[in-house]
Amino acid sequence: MTAPTEAPIGEATASWKPMIVLGVAQFLMVLDSAVMNVSVSQLVEDFDTEITAIQAVITLYSLVMAATMITGGKLGDLFGRRRAFRIGLVVYGIGSGITAISSSVTVLMFGWSLLEGLGAALVLPAMAAMVGGTYVGRQRALAYGILGGLAGAGVAVGPILGGYFTANLSWRWVFVGEALIVVVLLLLSGWLDEPAEQSETSVDWVGAGLSAAGLGLVVYAVLQSSSWGWLEPRVSPIEPLGFSLTPFMIGAGMLLLWMFTVWQNRREEHGQEPLVHLSLLRILSLRSGLIMLLAQNLVLLGLFFSIPLYLQITQGLDALETGVRLLPVSIAMLAFAMSGPLLLRYFSPRNIVRFGLLLLFFAGLLLVGTIQPELDDMSFAISMTVLGVGMGLLASQLGNVVQSSVGDDARSEVGGLQYTAQNLGSALGTALVGAILLGSLTTALITNIENSPDLPESVTAAADVSLSAGVEFVSTADVAAALADSDLSADQQQEIVDDYADAQMQGLKVAIFGISGVALLALFSTGKLPGRKEDEIGRPDGQPDPQPA
Repeated sequence: MTAPTEAPIGEATASWKPMIVLGVAQFLMVLDSAVMNVSVSQLVEDFDTEITAIQAVITLYSLVMAATMITGGKLGDLFGRRRAFRIGLVVYGIGSGITAISSSVTVLMFGWSLLEGLGAALVLPAMAAMVGGTYVGRQRALAYGILGGLAGAGVAVGPILGGYFTANLSWRWVFVGEALIVVVLLLLSGWLDEPAEQSETSVDWVGAGLSAAGLGLVVYAVLQSSSWGWLEPRVSPIEPLGFSLTPFMIGAGMLLLWMFTVWQNRREEHGQEPLVHLSLLRILSLRSGLIMLLAQNLVLLGLFFSIPLYLQITQGLDALETGVRLLPVSIAMLAFAMSGPLLLRYFSPRNIVRFGLLLLFFAGLLLVGTIQPELDDMSFAISMTVLGVGMGLLASQLGNVVQSSVGDDARSEVGGLQYTAQNLGSALGTALVGAILLGSLTTALITNIENSPDLPESVTAAADVSLSAGVEFVSTADVAAALADSDLSADQQQEIVDDYADAQMQGLKVAIFGISGVALLALFSTGKLPGRKEDEIGRPDGQPDPQPA
C-alpha cells in the first residue's frame, strides 16, 4: 500500500483567509514589546517611578511567556486549537485594555506583563499548530515563512510606531489599537478551521508547575545578569559565597527542569499523559530546528538591543528616526521569509539555513565596520538589509521544519516548545549582548584613561578603582555633565569624554561581533536539519504528513 503523500508542489489546497487572522495575530504578539522598549522614559515620567520598575515590567512579560508557553500548547490540545486561540485573544485583549488605562506600575504589570503574557502563551502555540494542520507542501512552507517574517517585522516596526505615538500622542493609544484589533480577529476567527473531534487529553499540573518555575528562574536570572553580574556581583540582591546570585538561580532553575523531566518520564511509564512527550526531542530534525530558533532569536534580539544604543545614545537619534533606519531589516526579512517555497525547489532546508546563518555573521562584520562616530546611512542600510535577508532565510524554513517533524496530534506540544525556544533565545540574546557590551566598554575605558598622556597618575589610579565595578552605557553629554563639578581642568574633562566615546565604539563593536559569532557557532547544529527538498520533508518515520481529509 502506498503511503499518502502531500499535495503536488504548487497546487493550492487551502484558503489563505486563515493566514490573515494568524498573520495579524503573530504581528500583534511581538509588536507591543518593541513599543514598550522605546517608551521607557515616558513610562517613567507618566507613572512617577524609576527606570528599574519599568524594566521589571518588561522583564516579567518575557518571563510569563517563557514560563507558560509549554502549558499553553497543552491547553490547545485540551480546549481545541481554535478555542485556545480565541481564549488567548480575549485574555490578551483585556490585558491591552487594562494597560491602556493603567494608573500605576502595579496595574501596568497586571495588564501587560501578566494578562498579555498569558494570552500570548495560549495564542502562539495554537497558531503554530493551526498553520501546520491547515496547509501542506509549498503552502505550509510559505505560511510559516510569512509568520516568521511578520514576527521580525513587528520587532523592527515596533520602534517606529512606539516612537511616533509616544512623541505625538501617547503610548497608551498603541494598546487601545491592539484591543480593537483583537476584537476584529475574534470576529474573523470563524475563518480558522480545525477537526471537529474533541481531544480527551488532560493537563499535568504538577509538570506545568515544575516547567514554569524552572524556566522562570532560568530566564529571570539571565535577564537580570547584566545588573546582578554573572559571577562577580555588581548589584546582586544577595551574594552567596561572595558570588552573584545569577549562577545560583540558574542552577535552581535547571534543578527544577531536571525534576520536570523525571516527572514526565514517570507519568509516561505509568501510562499517564505528560505535559510534553520528551521523546519528541529524540526527533533529530525537530531538535535541530529548536536549536536554530533559539540561535536566531538570540542573534536578532541581541543585535536589536545593541543597534538602538548606537543610534540613540551615541548618534542622538530619537525613537522614530531609529525605527526608520531599522526598516530595511523588516522589509528584507518579510520578503525573503516568503521565498521559502521557491528556494525549496532548488535547495534543501539545511543549506538554506546554513546560508542564512552565514549571512547573519557577515551582517555582523558589516556592522562592526559601520559603527563609527559619524553614522554612514548607506553602509548602515546595507548592513541592515543583509541582516534582514539572513533572518528571512531562517524564518522561511524553521517553522516548517519544526512542525513538519511531527504528526498533527503533536503540533500543539511542538508549538509550545517552539515558542519556548524563541523566548529563551530572546532573553539570552539581550543578556549576553548586555554583558559583552558593558564588560568591553569598562575594559576599553580603563585602558584609554591609563594610556592618556594628559591625565595625571592620580586621576588614572582613581579611575581604575572607581570604574572596575562597571560602567553604564550613557551619552557623552551625560559623561561631560558628570565631570563638570570635578577638580579636573576643562582639557582633562574633554580627554575623559573622548576616551569614553572611543570606548563606546569599541564596546559596541565587540558586542556585535560576539553576538553575530553565535550564528557561526550554530552552523555546527545544522547537520540534522532536513537535507532533502520540500516534497521529502515529513514525519519522523520518513513519510510525509498525510493530506487532511
